Amino acid sequence: MNNNFVVIMAGGVGTRFWPFSRTNNPKQFHDVLGTGKSLLQQTAARFDGICPKENIYIVTSADYVNLIKQQLPFLSDEQILAEPIRRNTAPCVAYASYKIAKKNPNANIIVAPSDHIILQEREFERRINIAINEAMNEDVLVTLGIQPSRPDTGYGYIQYIQDDNEVKKVKTFTEKPHLELAKAFLESGEYVWNAGIFVWNVRAIKKAFDLYLPKMAEIFDDGEPFYFTDQESDFISKAYHICKSISIDNGIMEKAQNVFVVLSDFGWSDLGTWKSLYEVSNKDESENVTDGHVMLYDVKNSIIKTPQERLVVVQGLDGYIVAEYDNVLMICQKDQEQKVKNFVTDAQERGDHFI
Repeated sequence: MNNNFVVIMAGGVGTRFWPFSRTNNPKQFHDVLGTGKSLLQQTAARFDGICPKENIYIVTSADYVNLIKQQLPFLSDEQILAEPIRRNTAPCVAYASYKIAKKNPNANIIVAPSDHIILQEREFERRINIAINEAMNEDVLVTLGIQPSRPDTGYGYIQYIQDDNEVKKVKTFTEKPHLELAKAFLESGEYVWNAGIFVWNVRAIKKAFDLYLPKMAEIFDDGEPFYFTDQESDFISKAYHICKSISIDNGIMEKAQNVFVVLSDFGWSDLGTWKSLYEVSNKDESENVTDGHVMLYDVKNSIIKTPQERLVVVQGLDGYIVAEYDNVLMICQKDQEQKVKNFVTDAQERGDHFI
């Protein structure tokens, strides 16, 4: 376990979950499911049996460092990696990986988003350990693939070679296909959803950066003298301003030839949208999800999430999102939830501060 490290990516804004998720307090810091723990706290706790607490690193925006410290007080300052600007996930992974490499050149690294739901945590741990066992001594990049339950167009898809091995060779990555293609993927039986959870040995990921993102590799390799010192912050500020913005999927995973997938089914959702929260939540006899002080009349197939101190009365809605948080009320058809980003953009253009 001492060679196992976890990198939790917690810098996103979560725009599609507005008005609940805000620029100054994104969804990963909220108790979305009413469990008494935020999504970030649930994510960190999920790795209790996989690595020691001192091997958990959080990569986040500099704006959220205080929130991280409040929610995960066991972290030392050196375990919170503050990004000065957003540059997508490749620089985030590089920063953490090169820093961890200085501390432990034999490290196995698990990279996970901070805002996903996993309902079957023992099965998750089992699948992670399968991936670690494959990655710890091999030059491979391993990802977890979720068995798809529907032709969802909001997820990336991984095509794999069908064989009897628990860890299967990846053939292709496809980003968010249109509906007909998603249906074809599902029918073929050769595809899983890309969960964005990765496992590799630090040597393998550094080699991959050298091969596919050599300029980025050079930037973070030059930081080796500064990691775990007072000069780290200044170095990172300069490094991020010369890094290109690219995801780890586009930059490395889609190009590498040594990518493998562990097929998984552990009650996963990326909780990216209101609809995804609706799908994983308990529903009443009218297929409604409610969180708040509400009275419903002839309402069905809807999600209503409002403050407990406010009585909310809703009548006659079918398939709607009713969400109120911090002086913003949004009412939107559930199947039009992709417009939430437009709402945020329009509010920004109006000069509203409710974002």
